[in-house]
Amino acid sequence: MSSSHSTVPASRIIQPARSFRGSLALPGDKSISHRYAMLAGFASGTSRFSNFSTGADPHSSLACMEAMGAKVETEGRTIAVTGTGGKLSQPDSDLNCGNSGSTMRMLAGLVAAQQGTFRFTGDESLTARPMERIRKPLESMGAKIALVNGHAPMTVIGSELQGIEFDSPIASAQVKTAVLFAGLQASGSTSIAEPVRTRDHSEHALRAFGAELQRRDDRLHMMGGQTLQAIDATVPGDMSSAAFFLCASLLFEDSNLVLDALGMNPTRASLLDVITAMGGNIKMLDVQEQHGEMIGTIQVNRGRGGLRGIDISGQLSAQLIDELPVIAAIAPFTAGGVRIRDAKELRVKESDRIALVVKNLRAMGAEVTEHEDGLDVPGGQRLHGGTVDSGMDHRIAMAFSIAALRAEGDTEIHGAEASSISFPEFFTYLDELAVR
Repeated sequence: MSSSHSTVPASRIIQPARSFRGSLALPGDKSISHRYAMLAGFASGTSRFSNFSTGADPHSSLACMEAMGAKVETEGRTIAVTGTGGKLSQPDSDLNCGNSGSTMRMLAGLVAAQQGTFRFTGDESLTARPMERIRKPLESMGAKIALVNGHAPMTVIGSELQGIEFDSPIASAQVKTAVLFAGLQASGSTSIAEPVRTRDHSEHALRAFGAELQRRDDRLHMMGGQTLQAIDATVPGDMSSAAFFLCASLLFEDSNLVLDALGMNPTRASLLDVITAMGGNIKMLDVQEQHGEMIGTIQVNRGRGGLRGIDISGQLSAQLIDELPVIAAIAPFTAGGVRIRDAKELRVKESDRIALVVKNLRAMGAEVTEHEDGLDVPGGQRLHGGTVDSGMDHRIAMAFSIAALRAEGDTEIHGAEASSISFPEFFTYLDELAVR
């Protein structure tokens, strides 16, 4: 099944804006949608999700679960997933993960304890991304995994698993999730420690579906052999998608943006702290909790002090890894500039995001210094319209569409259609909110 792919033209012209105003409810969080799709497909019973992500990636997860025996139906704006009761079938063909590293890495953990052989493939970008990071912990549990030079295609042969004590060498929510999904089916207990605490959507989702897991002494602990039951849930609006519009609201003195039903998970909400530090005023209008996830409505505008620079490094870089491109893209307009370090992970995303951010800032006339693990963008600069190369990376296409709102002259985004990977409605919403 595919998502509602919008017909975004391959190249798109972004005209400068005078302000940025309006209200909007964002499509469902991509990270949560992935996890709900996988766990619902694995659980007993039928789960129903409203506001499921419209991006292509979580629909790759749904399609893979369907290929392994789950039943997926669309009921109006609700997606219903009938699970397999913990027994996945060997698929008739390769599990195509499309562009989604989340699908491939997390599902590897789910199928590792199942009977059968599961071969994962994906598009050209996905086959270039590192998969060794999940192979090591899963094999130490007893899984059999074959990679091609550390990359996909990846073959997982289901085996009986034993729980392990795992100290993750990298801060990766996907690696943590793969180990948790395997640990759910292993004998004995599994515990995980991370160098930096990553987003905890998997922990909330597992608990929502009925699994028990505890955090003690900075380690997650979970007993194997647990079963999952279906849930009904509304997926909160996606914070990573909100990042583009939050940054846009910083670019204009009289901006006013209201975002409804936004996911406010504390491991993701550090973005709001950064928006505030850069000069944004954020008002919480409403906050509630569902299945462990906080959902809130916020109002954002730019404070009187103008747009301030920021230094992002260490744990903050890990927490903001998806949002760094758009923060860097608006950096020239800050008073003090933006410095980003400890973000080497950006080089192995859908593209080398550090290199592309540098290339495109320079194409729009900015000075920028590239570092192996980040970049420095001086403040007080002007951007002119130019030609942006998205590298077919959704976050690069969207980040520079935001920078273009304050550029002098029109900007052409090549590969604008990449936005449909995570946010098919992006350009429609951008046109509604940008005041020209």
